[in-house]
Amino acid sequence: MDETTNVELHGGPLDGWRVPVTVDDPDPWTAIISDHGRYPGGRSLYAPDAAGAWWWVRDLRPDEI
Repeated sequence: MDETTNVELHGGPLDGWRVPVTVDDPDPWTAIISDHGRYPGGRSLYAPDAAGAWWWVRDLRPDEI
């Protein structure tokens, strides 16, 4: 079973949300379904920086999922 941890999201439409991520994921991005971003029904994409903080990258249209 993959170990998960909760991280806080920074910037973007989901600022302050806490979401679970897989600790050892080799592709450490998360795209969360969101009606709060630029594209309702799309996803908000977040990734960790070098210090481990998770920052907003951009919003994805529903057809980009």
